[in-house]
Amino acid sequence: MKRFILFALALFFYLPINSQSEIYEFRVYDMELFRSADILHDYLQKALIPALNRQGVVNVGVFEESGEALPPKIYVLISYKTMQAHQEVFDALALDDQFKKDSEFYNTIEPKEIPYNRYESIFIRSVSGFPNLVKPADDLDFFELRIYESYNEDALRRKVKMFNDSEFDIFKDVGLNTVFFGANISGHQMPCLTYLLAFKNKEEHSQIWSKFGAHPEWQRIIKLKEYDNAMNDITRVFLKPLPYSQL
Repeated sequence: MKRFILFALALFFYLPINSQSEIYEFRVYDMELFRSADILHDYLQKALIPALNRQGVVNVGVFEESGEALPPKIYVLISYKTMQAHQEVFDALALDDQFKKDSEFYNTIEPKEIPYNRYESIFIRSVSGFPNLVKPADDLDFFELRIYESYNEDALRRKVKMFNDSEFDIFKDVGLNTVFFGANISGHQMPCLTYLLAFKNKEEHSQIWSKFGAHPEWQRIIKLKEYDNAMNDITRVFLKPLPYSQL
């Protein structure tokens, strides 16, 4: 059943199957402007993340936007070996007495006290050129989230191929530190890919991207007809990790 799900997803996205691929759940919480976020932070830090860790899910990332973006958002990144593993973990949480105890306050608060309006749960599958999440060094705490939208599935396939064949090597050459990379399975910007980069600060971010733009391999591949119209929109969000983030 697990292999069938991966095969079906690969057909849908015209992307090659990789046995090392991971699944990422990326949650985006739309926070209320005039309510304290402490309830959500306590739930994530003291209930959900410890429970996920007990199930072998490690390096859970929690971020907020850098700057004064309104309305505020909280981002949570959770990695799984497979989609089936995601289902098994959350089935296990339902039977975890410690998790039930730790999340009791969160589960019983009044609706008017919940600090967010809703959250979107986006699922992403890693690609062959970057199959596994990499925890960044401790001094890299300035993050850039990038979402590349394509106008159809084949355009997305070509953009992913561009990364697999060339761009990941350019990233290494110029010093771009990738945390995760994948093609989205679900979300409101489909079809698209999503990735996260880590830097020391905004200055390093600007310096490294300047090197990328001038790299001879980048200058070569952007002229290839194969990659024409592979991407038609970019979303960039700068993030900073919360104190209890494991990334």
